[in-house]
Amino acid sequence: MNVTLRSAALVLLAGISYGATAPIIKLAHGAGFTWQQITAGQSTYGVLLFLLALAVVRLRGQRWQRLAPRQLLKLLGTGVVTCCTCALYSIALGYLPVAVALTLLFQFTWVGVLIQVIATQRAPSKAEVASAAIVLVGTLAASGLLSTELTIDYHPIGMACGMGSAVSCALFMFFTSRVETDLPTIQRGLVICCGSAILAYTLCPTYLIDGVVLAQAPFGAPQGLFALLLPVILFGLGGPHLPTGIVSILASAELPTSIVLSLVMLSEPIDAIQAAGVITILVGVVVSQAPTLAELGGQRKQGGPPQPR
Repeated sequence: MNVTLRSAALVLLAGISYGATAPIIKLAHGAGFTWQQITAGQSTYGVLLFLLALAVVRLRGQRWQRLAPRQLLKLLGTGVVTCCTCALYSIALGYLPVAVALTLLFQFTWVGVLIQVIATQRAPSKAEVASAAIVLVGTLAASGLLSTELTIDYHPIGMACGMGSAVSCALFMFFTSRVETDLPTIQRGLVICCGSAILAYTLCPTYLIDGVVLAQAPFGAPQGLFALLLPVILFGLGGPHLPTGIVSILASAELPTSIVLSLVMLSEPIDAIQAAGVITILVGVVVSQAPTLAELGGQRKQGGPPQPR
């Protein structure tokens, strides 16, 4: 029981950590950095932080596990996908308020269902269909489309990139739960970050030589910490001890965290309808995992521990 509670707390912190990135990216835009520089900064500082973490675990005796070329390519490819999410999300945040860009990103909940259906050739469950419908309704409200008090410029590029970030995020979650999961957490995270950096430097080839690295440290370092280092470590420590459905529910703490921090740090307004939309999206995430929650409850009554999936 203590292991389960501790693992749940770690995954919850990972979701909260992700939630801190949106206002940081928005502040970076306000400071004059482009989306290419923001993307490259996140990858760069993510790699640096993982190198520091690797040095710590090496001092504690953990050895580097040799990777076959196929393993290396898989992990680097996963990093490319997460870089796509960062790039598209950064573009969206350049055009849209955090609440709108974030609710578009959160469409990964139902996009992930589609990917799962295509990959497994399995029809979606009733809970998954209901969840997709609830999330779509919540998005309509949370995006501000139903609000009369707010005036939001729904730039088509921002909207398209927001939805693109949802697709790439869903793909990243699909791959990251299947690609070389038996590797040590820090080593795996470092290679994934290197894959992200490869694409980031392709998008911003002069990043390391035009003096932006140090100037962007106040934004890039927190991005690398909250978007890469902490989530990878926390998910790696807590995720294996929890059912996948519970991990999804706890990780959805990203949504309210970003909304609240944007309200505090950026003074971005949110009205009652948008707040209700955010809550509706979270309800949709829970509904999608109703069978898992029911199964977990049955295991509790029988006295058995929850089985990770």
